[in-house]
Amino acid sequence: MTSPTSRQSDDWQIRVENFCAFLADERHASKHTTLAYKRDLEQFGKFAAKRMSMPLQLRHVDKILIRTWLADISRRCQTPTLGRKLSSLRAFYRYMLRTEQWRNNPTQLIGSPKVHHKIPRLLNVDQVGQVVEAPSDCDSSQTPVKLRDLAILELLYGSGLRVSEAVTLDIGAISTSEREIRIIGKGNKERIVPLGTQSCSALLAYLKCRPRFAHPRSGSLDEKAVFLSRLGCRISVRWVQQLVRRYGMQGSGRSDVHPHTLRHCCATHMLEGGADLRTIQEFLGHSSLSTTQRYTHLSIDQLVRVYDDAHPLARSRPKRNEP
Repeated sequence: MTSPTSRQSDDWQIRVENFCAFLADERHASKHTTLAYKRDLEQFGKFAAKRMSMPLQLRHVDKILIRTWLADISRRCQTPTLGRKLSSLRAFYRYMLRTEQWRNNPTQLIGSPKVHHKIPRLLNVDQVGQVVEAPSDCDSSQTPVKLRDLAILELLYGSGLRVSEAVTLDIGAISTSEREIRIIGKGNKERIVPLGTQSCSALLAYLKCRPRFAHPRSGSLDEKAVFLSRLGCRISVRWVQQLVRRYGMQGSGRSDVHPHTLRHCCATHMLEGGADLRTIQEFLGHSSLSTTQRYTHLSIDQLVRVYDDAHPLARSRPKRNEP
């Protein structure tokens, strides 16, 4: 069934471009989010066009075509990736229905792939301390690079930042006097995150030597970015991932430590320390409490203590008087 505006072209690529413009201009989605949607939709368009040997148009898309595409990419993609790509198609058709550009939604009867969330191997408090302090343990000299690395690790664990939030952090978002930083998270949502004592000290120590990261030849220095490379420009996500992996190996002997590991550990250790889920949800910037629950993994000892304190059958009951 075609839409009331069927006289307009139902060319797939044109509609995808319009959808992405809507995301950026009206929904104020981040550049990363908009590009992710565009990649998924263009991938589907190329697959369908190749399969039909003609440019894809909206009237060609049905649930069988979508399922065929999902089956094809399932050979290369894991379940969470399949779910994300299907979500991109669903968001596209919700936009088409909402703007009355189309009346048929072929994604409506397609179920989402079941995602089994694996509990990551987390670090205990002592292990995290060893990872965070690894830059200082390499040798006694406190070079600007080590001070920078220490500040990054402290923020990833102490403030639970996403790696993308750490690398996009600007000087103007930091208030060391109030011991807080202003974070722009997913969906351009803003939140205020407190700075712990150690995080604040590490950040201040790094900021004092930050001018020494100016480009060795040109002397250029990014005026806004907090964390800089040796060329005076904003540090990259990939570089921070490599940094955390290296110090994870040095500090804890674990080669699987990444920035999100420290964020997981932050949430779990806060929960074990007595913080409630709602507080942790706001602290991490999660829109859904269910997401926060996936980030927190109580230890067995903690579960036993909670069980002993809360479950009525865990406490000893008075013996009944014998008749």
